Amino acid sequence: MNKKQITAVVELDQSRYKTKIFADGHFIYADEPEDLGGTNEGMAPGGLLLASLGSCTAITVRMYADRKQIPLTGITIHLAICAEEEMGSGTTIERKIELHGDLDEEQRKRLMIIADKCPIHKILSNPIKIISN
Repeated sequence: MNKKQITAVVELDQSRYKTKIFADGHFIYADEPEDLGGTNEGMAPGGLLLASLGSCTAITVRMYADRKQIPLTGITIHLAICAEEEMGSGTTIERKIELHGDLDEEQRKRLMIIADKCPIHKILSNPIKIISN
């Protein structure tokens, strides 16, 4: 298992909310929609969080299916996060996973169990401590 620490560098200059994100040699933008004062030139931070969970889930399921030679032809994941006003007692993320391919019921059940083993799911399902220096 890879023990490399995940790191990112985020920079925000005078560009309102358009934020530069550098991680592991890759570059993307985050932003806010125009109605919140942003330029809408990147995903909103909440969208990035859902994208992280969705892509990690899909990759984890695909890796397992490939390793076990399960005839999975595709995965579609729909995600939604509760409104910020509802986060006082916790945050709820809804995740609907659609598995495509000629799968029997046992394979579907196993892949759904594997979906919960993705690293981002584990991170989000446990208490998180953020230390700011």
